[in-house]
Amino acid sequence: MKTILETKRLALREFNINDAEHFYHLNSNPNVIRYTGNSAFKNIEEARSFLENYSDYQKNGFGRWAVIEKSSGEFLGWCGLKYDEKLDETDIGFRFFEHFWNKGFATESAVGCIDYGFKELNLNKIVGRAMKENTASIKVLQKTGLEYEKDFDFDGNKGVIYSVINRNIK
Repeated sequence: MKTILETKRLALREFNINDAEHFYHLNSNPNVIRYTGNSAFKNIEEARSFLENYSDYQKNGFGRWAVIEKSSGEFLGWCGLKYDEKLDETDIGFRFFEHFWNKGFATESAVGCIDYGFKELNLNKIVGRAMKENTASIKVLQKTGLEYEKDFDFDGNKGVIYSVINRNIK
């Protein structure tokens, strides 16, 4: 398993097939996927198929990554960057098991991903999208240094886009 980056408490690594059960259970919680526009996997096999066909690492050299607590080795959720070819932009995203909410894991992992995106991938800009009702995710975006850019239509819901520019690029 390829570790991409580490923070004080976390290790972020590429997904693998063994994550299928975690993905299934993560997306089975309606509170976790409430503001994502995603639906739950029907079963573990569907989650496994998603992971088998996840091509962002090969296509873009980065993607969403499994977030592992270093002290326990426990899978907490995922966080990472995703390139949208149609919009020609990269976004930060995160999703954690509900019992890990409000512990700073989303912010800590997102800060690590944004730093990685700017320092290692030389990205110019990173955006974050959230439904307006998802105040917890908006707080994470704000804590990571992203600033409000504009409103947008998030799958028929009111959404907001936050962004941050890489100030290290000359």
